[in-house]
Amino acid sequence: MQDAMCQHLQIGQPVPDLTFDVFQNEEIKKIKLSDFEGKWLALVFYPADFTFICPTELEELADHYAEFQSIGAEVLSVSTDTVFVHKAWHDNSPAIKKITYPMAADPTGTLCKTFGTYIPHEGLSLRGTFIINPDGILKAYEIHDNSIGRSAKELLRKLKAAQFVAQNPGQVCPASWEPGKATLTPGLDLVGKI
Repeated sequence: MQDAMCQHLQIGQPVPDLTFDVFQNEEIKKIKLSDFEGKWLALVFYPADFTFICPTELEELADHYAEFQSIGAEVLSVSTDTVFVHKAWHDNSPAIKKITYPMAADPTGTLCKTFGTYIPHEGLSLRGTFIINPDGILKAYEIHDNSIGRSAKELLRKLKAAQFVAQNPGQVCPASWEPGKATLTPGLDLVGKI
């Protein structure tokens, strides 16, 4: 697993234009990462359908999906399940039935391997969250142990911070920054504080 983790994409690199199947709004379709050009993309990897923590995370993303869309962002969840398993889970789980964002199928592990979340001996993904800008450049990521759930609110906060610094060159966002709060100007605000 260590080798796979060392070879994934790095911050500032363009993401490859991979093609994959998604289940969304009762449809199965083939898409590629370049279909999201012009939008911010939150790529959310999770271990498997019909599990314990995963539905809590995906339901929370569904509850905040309109807010993601309102800031020009798309959410794409990814697991190594097939689109048919996604559909079965969607049909049988009240939490997953709320999802209207695309659920990507990665049964060969291509997406997971590219982003460094693949667990070879399990054929599953670690919990990984990746923020990609409208030009297809990786701006942020975090990878969790599968026993640690994530926060949709924190993902939204980080995405808004990434958008702010993209729109305001020379400004940076301090810890726990929220829109409307003060930012910093390196070289001015940090003189003598480094």
